[in-house]
Amino acid sequence: MTSAHANPDPDIRSLLAHRRLDGDAESWRRRIENVSGGDVEKALSAAPGSYNPDRLLALVSPAAQDYLEQMARLARSLTLQRFGRTIRLYAPLYLSSFCVNSCRYCGFNRRNESARKRLSIDEAVAEARIIAAEGFRDLLLVSSEDRKFVGLDYLSELAARLRDTFCSLSIEIYRMTAQEYAALFAAGIDGVTLYQETYDRAAYAYYHPAGPKADYDNRLLAPDAFASAGMREIGLGVLLGLTDWRTETLAMAEHAHYLMKKYWKSRVSFSFPRLRPASDVERSRFGHLLSDRNLVQMILALRLCFADAGLVLSTREPAELRNHLIKLGITRMSAGSKTNPGGYSGHAEALRQFEVDDTRSPARVAAAIRAQGLEPVWKDWQRVPPAPTPA
Repeated sequence: MTSAHANPDPDIRSLLAHRRLDGDAESWRRRIENVSGGDVEKALSAAPGSYNPDRLLALVSPAAQDYLEQMARLARSLTLQRFGRTIRLYAPLYLSSFCVNSCRYCGFNRRNESARKRLSIDEAVAEARIIAAEGFRDLLLVSSEDRKFVGLDYLSELAARLRDTFCSLSIEIYRMTAQEYAALFAAGIDGVTLYQETYDRAAYAYYHPAGPKADYDNRLLAPDAFASAGMREIGLGVLLGLTDWRTETLAMAEHAHYLMKKYWKSRVSFSFPRLRPASDVERSRFGHLLSDRNLVQMILALRLCFADAGLVLSTREPAELRNHLIKLGITRMSAGSKTNPGGYSGHAEALRQFEVDDTRSPARVAAAIRAQGLEPVWKDWQRVPPAPTPA
């Protein structure tokens, strides 16, 4: 008989703590270093697309670097099987660069004395029209933690004004409550991306010394909040360069697996944001920057363990590398991105969150996708209006 006081299903905090993926990086590094070529071959012999922690451990190990070509062939075949020859295109629209947090890696850090900018709803709609004129129908609304200005009412009104133009509206902003996410879903926003930045608690505390974002657990539980609110898209990511990419991949995969089991109606995606130069941010301060080869390995390993996950690549990466990566499992890409409020209408002087690398126009990115034998998709689905109420 089940006790009335039996423990509920474990949440992601206890799962990460149980596996020591939130702070025991050294022991995981030793395990990773001990992976042999035979372990990698065993991992590659399993059916592509199924998650197993030991399998992912082998695929992110240094030993797997000798198998990248085989991993790439398997990943490409699996992606074509599950997603076809399509790449979804989206654009970010930055709403505010005012922030109450002190993240050490971000150009919007509250201690940065550069001039800030907020977009009124009318200004945001004007920016969105410029984006729509390029062909986009998938829009990501991005904001720093500026809750007093970019709040629930602001986002709901903005969504109401944009949802007839864009087939998909998603947000990448500060952590909100489940009730707020539910209200945004009702307003027409169907996806949320929120990076944990790092799953290592000690590193997280160092890189987030002040502000609401300093609360590790509150951040970690955010995907539960927006998934339970009905969001169709759940976006995960870590900021690559803060800690060891291999242990971060293991922790993020465990988080994704947990979400996929609990919120099976939602689609989980992974993003791969590498640390970029920004105002008052020098990359030389960070000791865990990963190479292009490391990034390729991370993308391939996650694809081979998560057949149906979206893999998202931003304009943080250079054009030549992005052209290469779209053949290896990427399903969604940004193009023509501006990382400052007002950037699309020419406010070049406004503070940027970070510097983009791929500065090609959306049309040129689409042409590069076609050159790879793939099809750029500007509109993934059509928003269905509610049925009329019977008289």
